[in-house]
Parts: sequence; structure tokens; C-alpha cells
Amino acid sequence: MAPSKVILDACVLYPTITRDILLLAAQHDQFVPYWSLRILEEWRRAAAKLGPDQAAFAQGEIALLNARWPDAIIDAEPLTQAGLDLPDANDVHVLASALTGRCPVIVTANLKDFPTRYLAELGVQAVHPDQFLTGFAHSAPKVMLRVVGQVHATAEQLSGQHWPLRKLLKKARLPRLGKAMENLR
Repeated sequence: MAPSKVILDACVLYPTITRDILLLAAQHDQFVPYWSLRILEEWRRAAAKLGPDQAAFAQGEIALLNARWPDAIIDAEPLTQAGLDLPDANDVHVLASALTGRCPVIVTANLKDFPTRYLAELGVQAVHPDQFLTGFAHSAPKVMLRVVGQVHATAEQLSGQHWPLRKLLKKARLPRLGKAMENLR
């Protein structure tokens, strides 16, 4: 079975830990990632709020993403956007991108902005990154041990301090993944 096509919302591309775990899982063929130019711009603007260095870093990360997945950008069709209604109008482009790209899953931390019933009528499901990644911990435990282990090691190296894995994942708003990984060790 081919990996599922998934739209990654800006709120899961920024912060770093969540993004790195998601993208490494994608590199290990757990799913195929997609996004729009607007999603990438939202990420860059969020990073810019922390200063020009962070904006430049985000721009570099975005360039790497586009080089790694050159076909991942989906331009939502304007007519598709016009017919959609979500609690936060600023999220319509995310749903429109999912529909345009025929992606059945949106990974987002903002579940309240994507009503389950409404999305189901459109053949789309919004999933929190913790639930999404924990599913892979159960279906592909060896892959996820490698993925999370690599991100954990990088986080410790970059921060120059020891991070207990579960604490790091809890800080990244991935507590169920932290528990699942602890149980796999």
C-alpha cells in the first residue's frame, strides 16, 4: 500500500522538533508530505517573530524542504477556496490545498479550526501530530525508534544539554509519542 498523502499545516512545520520528526518519518516512507506556499510563508512569519536570524534560518529550512520534496507544493484552486467555510477563515487555504492535492489527511495542532464532520463530508480528516506520529510508533516501531532517536540526538547536540526523551517530546506537544517511544525501548 502506498503511503498516504498528507498536508502539513504551518503549526506543525514550526516548531523544529515536530517538523523534524514528521519529515524524517516521511523520508522513511511513512507518508508523503505536502504544503502550500502560503503554509511555508506562515512558518517563515512565525519564525520571524523571534528575530531576523530565525526568519533567515526558517527560509533556509524551507529551501531545503523544497529541494528534498520538489513536488510537495500544492497551489489551492481559488474556486475550491471560495466554497469552503471553516471557523477560522485563515485556515481555508489549508483545507483547499488538501482537496486540490487529494490529500485525505491534514496534520495540524489546531484541530478546533477543522470541524470533524465538515471535513468528513469532504473526505478529509484533521489529525494532531501527536496522534499521527504515535500511529507510526505502533505500525512501524523500528522506523520510529530510528527517527525519534535521530531527532533526540540532534536536539541534545544543538542545545548542548541532556534532554530526557519523554520531556523533550512533551515540550514539543507530543506526549503520547513520548510514552509510546518509552514503551518501545
